[in-house]
Amino acid sequence: MFQANIVRHELRRSLKSAWWWALGIASVHLIYLPFFRTFADNAAVLEKSLKQFPKAFLEAFGMGRISMATVLGFYTLIFLLVQILLAIQAARYGVALISREESERTADFLMTKPVSRLAIINSKLAAALTALLATQAVLWLVAFAGWAVFNAGHGYDQGRLALILSSALPFQLFFLSVGLALSQMVRLVRNPTPYALGLGLGMYALSAFNHMAGEIKLEWLTPFQYFDPATLALNGYEAHFLALDLAVVGVALALGYWRYLHRDIPTVT
Repeated sequence: MFQANIVRHELRRSLKSAWWWALGIASVHLIYLPFFRTFADNAAVLEKSLKQFPKAFLEAFGMGRISMATVLGFYTLIFLLVQILLAIQAARYGVALISREESERTADFLMTKPVSRLAIINSKLAAALTALLATQAVLWLVAFAGWAVFNAGHGYDQGRLALILSSALPFQLFFLSVGLALSQMVRLVRNPTPYALGLGLGMYALSAFNHMAGEIKLEWLTPFQYFDPATLALNGYEAHFLALDLAVVGVALALGYWRYLHRDIPTVT
């Protein structure tokens, strides 16, 4: 059940920001890809230099298990930076999905229309997903086009690169759904950005700290570990982490829907 007018309205708003996020992702590629030739041409020196860093530090930046002098190894570092952007974008869309109407004082007006709450949230979610997919399409484009230009004569497994890029969808679904659930647990979200930054950067911090936590296992708590770029490059998806991610998405969406369909919509004064 969707409302076409709401979908179009939300798409206009979401796609504007999606192109800025896409520009940020393209910029990360354009900044880092030209350095690959230097890394590849000085592989021995690079490997010797990296051995001087603590293993936990290298693991935190995805550099501990795969050579940075290879295309896929170098891309794990780039993709980690891209993941941070993807996380904040999806979390912001999720938090703002419903709370935007409340903070902009249009929730009461929307509720007076002959449209069910279910149609409203379905339409908003469809628009947000479309904006995320548009961002991911740009990611795929700049990744393959970038490596076509900057591979420095080094071959690589394009299927494995595609697998790494495909993880962006379940990765962003996690933050979108958790952001939605979080927004419905708070009485009023005036600004979604702090929530999105906290969720995105907080999950990354958990992932980085996981490598320094000794026997304390934190990888089950953060999608940065579910879809670790180095693991994807070497071994592909880990079935238990993919299943956990989809389970969290399902539970968070169910909670977000249930809260929105049953809660009193606050009036901003």
